[in-house]
Amino acid sequence: MSCQSDSGLRWTHQFFPSFFFFLVHSNPIPRSPELIQLDDVRRKNMPGETDSIDYVMEKASGPHFSGLRIDGLLSSPPASSTSSPAHRSSSAAGAFAEADVPPTQPFVIGVCGGTASGKTTVCDMIIQQLHDHRVVLVNQDSFYRGLTPDELLRVHEYNFDHPDAFDTEQLLDCLEKLKSGLPYQVPIYDFKSHQRCSSSFRQVNASDVIILEGILVFHDQRVRNLMNMKIFVDTDADVRLARRIRRDTVERGRDINSVLEQYAKFVKPAFDDFVLPSKKYADVIIPRGGDNHVAIDLIVQHIQTKLGLHDLCKIYPNVYVIQSTFQIRGMHTLIRDREISKHDFVFYSDRLIRLVVEHGLGHLPFTEKQVVTPTGSVYTGVDFCKKLCGVSIIRSGESMENALRACCKGIKIGKILIHRDGDNGKQLIYEKLPKDISERHVLLLDPVLATGNSANQAIDLLIQKGVPESHIIFLNLISAPEGIHCVCKRFPSLKIVTSEIDIAINDEFRVIPGLGEFGDRYFGTDD
Repeated sequence: MSCQSDSGLRWTHQFFPSFFFFLVHSNPIPRSPELIQLDDVRRKNMPGETDSIDYVMEKASGPHFSGLRIDGLLSSPPASSTSSPAHRSSSAAGAFAEADVPPTQPFVIGVCGGTASGKTTVCDMIIQQLHDHRVVLVNQDSFYRGLTPDELLRVHEYNFDHPDAFDTEQLLDCLEKLKSGLPYQVPIYDFKSHQRCSSSFRQVNASDVIILEGILVFHDQRVRNLMNMKIFVDTDADVRLARRIRRDTVERGRDINSVLEQYAKFVKPAFDDFVLPSKKYADVIIPRGGDNHVAIDLIVQHIQTKLGLHDLCKIYPNVYVIQSTFQIRGMHTLIRDREISKHDFVFYSDRLIRLVVEHGLGHLPFTEKQVVTPTGSVYTGVDFCKKLCGVSIIRSGESMENALRACCKGIKIGKILIHRDGDNGKQLIYEKLPKDISERHVLLLDPVLATGNSANQAIDLLIQKGVPESHIIFLNLISAPEGIHCVCKRFPSLKIVTSEIDIAINDEFRVIPGLGEFGDRYFGTDD
């Protein structure tokens, strides 16, 4: 069904298995800045040249061979880098079976389009807007096959835009492992030697969102079937050619004749034969690429809605995750690194703890208060909650006390020690709490919420001391979904404030990916 608005914007509804989406079009731009710059590039690179671009391209359309192996058969991928479909399925099933609760599968987005269509720009804009979710970008170019010695001798005749130039089996293995929550070592391809780097790779960890970008990511049905959303970036052919010429001549030092020859021999035929036909598989078509901010905003909103179906903050309205920024993600990256020094671990942990404490304080009740400013004006604000105390779960919780004292001058802090022995046999060892704790709001401090059993026992103790459940705010640096389920189901009126929710806990009751033993790392007793 197609409709046209008063502004001339045309949109189309298409039905897909999981959602309705859109196709945004706009009137074509008569002449883009890229095309205007094309003439300047030609004059710079072809002084005195009398051949037209059309003639050069026509002259370049001679015989060539594609990415298919010379012997007509595709070599089997190395056993170490790929696996059979049956093996991949069993690996995925095993990963799901190990978890105590059903894991949330990542949202996989495929971004396809012709060369220089703006795919990377679209991916970057989606990543920027999804900063509060973990996003990883996988580029199809990383899965180019290394050329054989015979192919290297004729590298200028090799078609890097043909589907057989890619190791699709390994790409499938990568996507299926990532969807199963497992890390993957993505190969690094050297475009100068046309070989994979044998000694290095890029470690990609499981994420909330996986973006697969490339010119042929829609070509193979098995790859398409792993995608939750398929985006095609549709840009005018003249604009794409102008961008490619500018990129290859300015950034890569190539002359315009070689760029046009490659475009005519390989790029344009591959686009017509493989890329353009795959457009029909797209759920979303974005005209003008990264310039189409409206379409990208709608895509991001849809992704956030899909992720929200599994968001614990939607299930439990009493769970609060502080708004993520690249600063917060950067500090998490540092404290999760096992190679970080103790000094840096403490420094960045303290910074994150301070943010969590400040956020937790924002959930306390307040009363309106008016003050007179130095200018004689009246300012209407709020007064802080007076009846407040902290309670740290020894020993890791003591790492959060300094941040609380820095925020709340003279605050009373109690302590609870609970013996930890696996997931069972919890018992209270020691408690020292303010005598009037029943009259106070309580900030319960523990940097890591794992199974939730120790937390439940501490909360039980506070309630036994007369503290109303709704007066308890539980502050963590990281939380496991199992712990959140355990605590929130038993104490639905309590609030949990954390900086990140991790994937799960393992058989040893450790949060994954986690921080390790936080108390040992913070207090320097991990040696």
